[in-house]
Amino acid sequence: MRMSRGVSLFLLIFGIWSWVIWITFARNLLASDDAWNPDGSPTSFLVVHAALAVVSFVLGTIIGVLGWRGWRAARRDSNR
Repeated sequence: MRMSRGVSLFLLIFGIWSWVIWITFARNLLASDDAWNPDGSPTSFLVVHAALAVVSFVLGTIIGVLGWRGWRAARRDSNR
C-alpha cells in the first residue's frame, strides 16, 4: 500500500505530537499529589495513567515510524 506525502506527514507529526503531549503528562502525573499514597507507594490513579502513557508512547512511535517510512517512500518515488 502506498501513502501520499500528506498522509505520511500527518502520521509523522501525529507521532511526534503524541510524544510531546505524553511526556508532559507523565511529568505532571509524577509530580501530582494524587499519584502517591502518604507512605510513598503509587496509587491506582498513577498505575492506570502510567499504563495509558506507555501505550500512547508505543502507539505514537509506531504511527511516527509508519509516517517516516511513508514519507521516505513517497520521496523516493517522486525522484524516479
